[in-house]
Amino acid sequence: MKDIEAVFIDRDGTIGGTGHFIHPDDFVPYSFSPSALLLLKENDVKIYALTNQHRISKGEASLSDFRDEFSSMGFDDSFICPHSSSKGCRCHKPKPGLLQEAASKYGLDLAKTVVIGDVGSTDMLAADAVGAIKILVLTGWGKGSMRDYRHTWSGVEPDFIAENLLDAVEWILE
Repeated sequence: MKDIEAVFIDRDGTIGGTGHFIHPDDFVPYSFSPSALLLLKENDVKIYALTNQHRISKGEASLSDFRDEFSSMGFDDSFICPHSSSKGCRCHKPKPGLLQEAASKYGLDLAKTVVIGDVGSTDMLAADAVGAIKILVLTGWGKGSMRDYRHTWSGVEPDFIAENLLDAVEWILE
């Protein structure tokens, strides 16, 4: 296994769903996601959710709805931006505020962490900003991110392109 202190995992399009907002009450993980999360836990890897959820600011869900969802999936903690991208906060990916908050809270060396996500222009840019290992999954927006929107994050290369979350986890653990 690579020398990894923690793995940050995006929600929509990475763990499940379509890439679009789905309320936690209705969110369904992909069939392979529970196995992927369990593999990390069995190998004593801390797992943290890392997600932009601007619908919280619109009152369509609450922070606790998401925290409860991630806790029920076995995440050690969750780092959630509730703001819209127009607010200019430092926590909305691609800004690295959520990753920096986690590093401060848990004493992490972000160069020894992995970010797994399906969007290059948010997940991969945030990971790159802190020197984390970058894994792009091809589920959710992943294929479009590589093909149609590659220009929005052209200066960054993923360390690995995975078919899905389980493929990403297996790569981390090899």
